[in-house]
Amino acid sequence: MQYSSSQSESDVPKPVVPASTYRLQLGPAFPFAAAGAAVPYLASLGVSHLHLSPALEAVPGSAHGYDVTDHTRVRAELGGEEGLRALAAKARAHGLGLVLDIVPNHMAVPDPLRLNRPLWEVLREGPRSPYARWFDVDWEAGDGRLLLPVLGEPPRTDGFRVDADGELLRYAEGGTEREFPLRAGTAGLPLPELLAAQWYRIACWREARTALNYRRFFTISDLIGVRVEDPGVFSATHTKVLELVRDGVLQGLRVDHVDGLADPEGYLRRLREAVGGDCWVVVEKILAREERLPPGWPVAGTTGYDALHRVDGLFADQAGTAELARAYAGATGLPSWEETAAAAAREVLTGDLAAELALLERLAGPELAPAVRELLIGYPVYRPYPGGEVAEGAAGAPGLDGVRELVLRDPAFGARFAQTSAALRAKSLEDRAFYRWAPLLSATEVGGEPGAPAVSVAEFHAYCAELERDWPATGTVLSTHDTKRSADVRARIAALSQAPGAMGVTGGAGRSGDPQLAWVARQSALGLGDAPDREPRLAAALLKAAREAGLRTSWTDPDEEYEAGIADLVPGEAAGLPGHLTEAARANVLGMTLLHLTMPGVPEVYQGSETEYRALVDPDNRRPAAFPRGALAALDAGTAPQGLAAEKLALTAALLRLRRDRPALFTGYTPLTASGPAADHCVAFARSADLVAVATRLSHRLAESGGWNGTTLNLPPGRWRPVQGAATEGAQEGRVELANLLTDLPATALIRVG
Repeated sequence: MQYSSSQSESDVPKPVVPASTYRLQLGPAFPFAAAGAAVPYLASLGVSHLHLSPALEAVPGSAHGYDVTDHTRVRAELGGEEGLRALAAKARAHGLGLVLDIVPNHMAVPDPLRLNRPLWEVLREGPRSPYARWFDVDWEAGDGRLLLPVLGEPPRTDGFRVDADGELLRYAEGGTEREFPLRAGTAGLPLPELLAAQWYRIACWREARTALNYRRFFTISDLIGVRVEDPGVFSATHTKVLELVRDGVLQGLRVDHVDGLADPEGYLRRLREAVGGDCWVVVEKILAREERLPPGWPVAGTTGYDALHRVDGLFADQAGTAELARAYAGATGLPSWEETAAAAAREVLTGDLAAELALLERLAGPELAPAVRELLIGYPVYRPYPGGEVAEGAAGAPGLDGVRELVLRDPAFGARFAQTSAALRAKSLEDRAFYRWAPLLSATEVGGEPGAPAVSVAEFHAYCAELERDWPATGTVLSTHDTKRSADVRARIAALSQAPGAMGVTGGAGRSGDPQLAWVARQSALGLGDAPDREPRLAAALLKAAREAGLRTSWTDPDEEYEAGIADLVPGEAAGLPGHLTEAARANVLGMTLLHLTMPGVPEVYQGSETEYRALVDPDNRRPAAFPRGALAALDAGTAPQGLAAEKLALTAALLRLRRDRPALFTGYTPLTASGPAADHCVAFARSADLVAVATRLSHRLAESGGWNGTTLNLPPGRWRPVQGAATEGAQEGRVELANLLTDLPATALIRVG
């Protein structure tokens, strides 16, 4: 959709569905002004909307913005509301809209605490504060006080002092001083009585594991859960965002971590009513492979991790992944994926989430407490939803029926069970088991199934047909700010599934003596290749992988001697993939790009990933974006793409521009089936009657078996030419040989010219 620069913000026509989005990670180093400077390039690339990371006031210096401190103000470090409105105006002048990432589930527990005024008032006034309803605090579990696990060590009596005005309690630690509000009338008490009289208890961060009595984001005590299900809290925390939507500054919203909410559907219905029907809304919802988004949710769909898993899976060879799993088990002695996932769930639930488990067990009563634990551990999806069914999980454990009844019939218990279940699955799978199970690292991505990553062509077609029928405006992604490896790194690693022997010798376990991490290091190095600053980036990613896995070291109890040897695992051999897999990696990168940009849904391009983009886990993938302005200008001037980076950029720009200029092409979905001995290596489909996508999958296996060998594809009626080609040059029709169709590129989009 094109906007007129003469329109006022209130007159802006709001698009119902973006053609595509482009994610920008805002921060002090990349504020609204920097985003504005990129607008002309992004408009020329072909995207229709900029997707901004959270932009409300956050902890000073925050690189991500999810640690919100004030919902009523646009973040000053980014340029404030004036800067955001200026960005919207510039985007509008170039035909672009804005989508904003919002964070309804939690706020920061900042330093200084007074930055979060609602929390500050609760600390001062306790449960009688008008802000007490904002936060999920279990006052009973804390003996009437809120635990504040903000110190590095247990508090010392000599660290405390009261301000002269009697308003603040200060605590000195490590050369810094924290301040806390004093309860009225307590300033003159002796220190032990003064501390006991407060509505909070100051403690070491380690106490959070067992004694925390407020809901948090996953296991992060610096992020306190917000009771957005309360209409008053919803109103107070959404006023500014809703104003920006009404004024036409924003045309869409991405709702972060919807599973953390007590009642996701109720929240989304309230949000939809507030923003109206024309605002595009998607939710960050991680769906298990057989799970579907609740049909009653008034949203366009998810942010797209379910699509990521299907696209990735097409390029994982089933036999090869099984061979890698056997080799991994032999090298490391670690258990199967199923055993790894179950063990991680039990560890996280009884360790990091012990306080959350204790609350549920207390609510359920002693007879049902063991069943609460087993149902959480065995639960097959992230969470149940109010009014829905409670999946089996841990079948046969005594008391399960009673717990299911509680979940269904007791709203308070059901909501807290669901919120804990979501946190458990995220932390035990995404942040532990995925780091332990490493036969094929490209498969350990959010929303994936590392134990069975391969997706057949038939399964992919069924998924796409379902999207087009039920959620045609859902988001789709390949790389995000949260993916553990960018799509291009995963594409390179996935090539190993076609040639498991290329894993080769990992070079030993180094000083760390850890064959598991040596395996991770080898694949990470192959995925990153000869990217800039390769060695320090790999070392940082390996350290994070080791701590998340929790096998030999951890974030809370690091083993310094072990960690000192991690850098030895950074492979010193040539950075590139083995020569025979280079072409397979190219086919994977271009094939994944093509499918992502032509399949049903609204594709999102992560900053910089329109060209070859190799990034590891955050913060590596949140580095400042590098926009290939010069490369795109050269392509537009007629320079033929040379190399994978230019090929990917040319394909991406061509398809984004086509989505923007001719959206009717991207409707409908019809699978196309190849005929011949290599038919399973082709994935093809038609969108509308005028667009066809054709990609090569498992290209190394294809080459080993003798190539396409006469395999053909019957094109729909008409004459067809490549989207990137001349108007009629090379037009084909009828039954075509794939060897001829895919001569220059392993993936192509065709447009009907007659």
